[in-house]
Amino acid sequence: MEEEFEMEQQDNEDIVQNQETAPQESVKTFAWRNIVAFWFLGLCNNFGYVVMLSAAHDILKQEEHQGNSTVAHSGFNKSNQYDCNPISTGAILLADILPALTVKMTAPYFIQSIHYSIKVAGVVLFGAASFLIVAFSHTVEISVLGVACASIASGLGELTFLGLTSFYHRSSVSAWSSGTGGAGVGGALSYAGLLQIGVSARNSLLIMLVVPFTLSISFWLILEKRWAKPVISSPVADREPLLAESDGRPPPARQSVSGPNLSLAQKFQLVKPLVCKYMAPLFLVYVAEYFINQGLFELIFFRNIWLSHSEQYRWFQVIYQIGVFISRSSVSIVQIHALWLLAFFQFVNVGLFLLEVLHPFLPSIWIVFAMILWEGLLGGAAYVNTFYKMSKEIAEEHREFSLGVTSQADSCGIAVAGAIAIPVHNVLCSL
Repeated sequence: MEEEFEMEQQDNEDIVQNQETAPQESVKTFAWRNIVAFWFLGLCNNFGYVVMLSAAHDILKQEEHQGNSTVAHSGFNKSNQYDCNPISTGAILLADILPALTVKMTAPYFIQSIHYSIKVAGVVLFGAASFLIVAFSHTVEISVLGVACASIASGLGELTFLGLTSFYHRSSVSAWSSGTGGAGVGGALSYAGLLQIGVSARNSLLIMLVVPFTLSISFWLILEKRWAKPVISSPVADREPLLAESDGRPPPARQSVSGPNLSLAQKFQLVKPLVCKYMAPLFLVYVAEYFINQGLFELIFFRNIWLSHSEQYRWFQVIYQIGVFISRSSVSIVQIHALWLLAFFQFVNVGLFLLEVLHPFLPSIWIVFAMILWEGLLGGAAYVNTFYKMSKEIAEEHREFSLGVTSQADSCGIAVAGAIAIPVHNVLCSL
């Protein structure tokens, strides 16, 4: 009897050992199909958002074709050094970020109960609607509605897909980040390039309907459905059912990696340590870079060169996105731990660009291109290193929620930048 008991106990220990390792391996193993899927999810998720920012100057130009009142718009001087639109591109930035910010600030506290397929379907529908609305719009107001749809798609998608990375190998975070950087280059370059070769803005946007379709293929056909499988949060959770059965006790309930059983109070407690370490530096980097992009880019204008004012603005966006793409794709080679240092350098950039706006001192647009590339490198590095560090440092059972919450920081920074850009634009353009 004693030998039989020892053999049974050994069998139980073998089962426990297998259960300790198997779930983790099944969830965290590296697979190229998942890396490819996350890269395309990042690309498609941010593509519409980037296109709307690249088209901001063109969207606001519509105002000039709605009667002749714009040129004499109260207080604005079209003949000064800035060649101003009556409305700052910061207004488009706000329309492109406030809906996303609202989603990011509210959804993490209830969205985990919604099936991933439903969330992704929402991303696809809002993304397609944004291209259609802006393409067929004849007024700034309707165009802004389309921009808001792109914002909702981007915010919901970022929250969904960043949380989804918690079910996959850590490389999924860098793949997602690289894809979002690719969206910057692809979105800005495709829009600027299509218009440069003579394709109309409407047809350019209609061509981009392929993007939400590609997102659907990446999620439903390429990505493994690991998020749909039950996941054990720790080896202890695997062992307890066996011990409970041997004692005659009912087995405890199993929890998933996403931690859906956390109470609202527990979730608020998890947010506190994230603020200073991850969220604050990311927030400041985004305040600085988007104030430059949507507050100062349109006011930096080189006359009598081969590019018009609108074309210069579009190519500024392209160069910036190239820098973002390079740095967001580099985390597997270089990791930056000093996140606050990135914020410092980005505010140095604010000072340099603001000085160029107030007292133009740069002799060539190529120097501006180089400065914008550096700005993009800093912004992309802040994003990817923040989430990569979190994927290594945050406890697994809290990771999905923490990644989603921290994504609020960049959106808050962008919103603040847009709010600052509008009055700065108004003051400079009234000179």
